[in-house]
Amino acid sequence: MRIGLVGVGRIGAFHASTLKALPAVDQVVVADADPGRAETVAKELGLSFAPDVASLLSGGLDGFVIAAATGAHAELIAAGVAAGVPTFCEKPVALDLAETQRVVELVEAGDVPVHIGFQRRFDAGYQAARAAVESGELGFVHHIRANTNDAVPPHREYIPQSGGFFRDCTVHDFDIIRYVTGREIVSAYATGANRGEAFFGQYGDVDSAAALLTLDDGTFAMVSGTRYNGAGHDVRMELQGSLGSIAVGLDEHTALRSAEPGVNFPAGPPHLTFMDRFQPAYVAELTAFTEVAAGTRDVPCTVRDALAAFRVADACELSRAENRVVTL
Repeated sequence: MRIGLVGVGRIGAFHASTLKALPAVDQVVVADADPGRAETVAKELGLSFAPDVASLLSGGLDGFVIAAATGAHAELIAAGVAAGVPTFCEKPVALDLAETQRVVELVEAGDVPVHIGFQRRFDAGYQAARAAVESGELGFVHHIRANTNDAVPPHREYIPQSGGFFRDCTVHDFDIIRYVTGREIVSAYATGANRGEAFFGQYGDVDSAAALLTLDDGTFAMVSGTRYNGAGHDVRMELQGSLGSIAVGLDEHTALRSAEPGVNFPAGPPHLTFMDRFQPAYVAELTAFTEVAAGTRDVPCTVRDALAAFRVADACELSRAENRVVTL
């Protein structure tokens, strides 16, 4: 299988390395807005490179992976679809709701599979939580707590193109809440603050935020996140039900310590980055994409799934701006 990848920044180079190691992949060809960077990364990883996206897509690909800057996602998805190449794209589909909806319409009007990268769906813990909900072993779920806490903030240049905290960071929580529960989010009340570097506020963004969501069955979900979690990268979910409770991300590497005397859990070193925390999930996700590209598996996370999560993120941004509950 010959896979083309565009965008060789941090996550792009990580994906390229992961793809190279997959048994189903024979060749990885990379491209970037900066051809020199693509050539450098290709040499470092022992890959092929193309001078531009047009050359990449015309080179007989079995699959097309998009890890470029968010602002280019919609155009690149359209290019992949036009070329008839099964496409994988990192979230989000686009920077705004109207463009996201346009991409959904474009993809659904054709038959080229497009897989959106919400890697938590492939994490063993979240999959076990989903199974617990589906089996009924938790009874009815009444409360969910979910958090995404980064150990260190992204660089200043990233923020203007990120889409904002809810669209960039907690959108993962919104998607995984839908995935684990099988329910839709119907309202949001959100708030946020700029507690660290002033550049977040200068771009109209926040670095710490929280949202209270209501699901269509009456379940409450409390979502929180920050760019400044000194203890390490901490992503967890707790589901509390009438018959039992379950936690995702609570292990020896959880970036948390107990204040209780004599308690030494967790004992292991904390995760420091999302790539560390979700490395097995990324492998499983890209393995799934090769199966999608081969036609042996349905798309596990569609553009419509991405639209649903993005709508919740948009509702949270509106709620934060207007200090009110927003109904979806």
